Amino acid sequence: MIIASIDYFDYDENVLLTKTGGIGLEKQDKQQVTRRQFLVYTLMGVGGFMLSSITLPNLRFAADPVLQPKEGSDLINTNLKVDELTNEPKKVEFSFKQKDGWYEKETTQFAWVYKDENGEIIAHSPVCKHLGCNVEWNSSENHPNMYFCPCHKGLYYKDGENVPNTPPRAPLDRYDYEIRDGYLYLSTRAKEVKG
Repeated sequence: MIIASIDYFDYDENVLLTKTGGIGLEKQDKQQVTRRQFLVYTLMGVGGFMLSSITLPNLRFAADPVLQPKEGSDLINTNLKVDELTNEPKKVEFSFKQKDGWYEKETTQFAWVYKDENGEIIAHSPVCKHLGCNVEWNSSENHPNMYFCPCHKGLYYKDGENVPNTPPRAPLDRYDYEIRDGYLYLSTRAKEVKG
């Protein structure tokens, strides 16, 4: 006697049924993947791979500058000996490499540096707080011993305070400084002075 076995798949219950030689249908314990399930799993796998191949490089691009180690301090040697400073503001130029994304360029800035009555070093930013023009020390005949902005006739006292009733509404920013081996080092960015 030959017993024939015929398999049927019930899509509603998602199970494989087997009919064996005249006896009713029986459920099989073995779960098989349908074509539809196979297609869904394959598309999800391929889609996930494509999504990660797009997302991971963009995450690396966004996080890369944050993860890079800082190179040393942000104080730059001005090649000016501190002994050469007097109570008269002196224009001191300094250069450093500035990185903008992947582009690196040599930037030159200057500061007005002097020693106050207590021997403390003061380094003012030359940028006027009105519209960003450069101020000059003692350049106006009408206003001696003051910082003068030629763009809109802005005036600052020697300590960097803005003169009342002139265009600037805030004092000049100041650079942080440090003395190393007798030379003056200035920060690359000036800080706002509360006044």
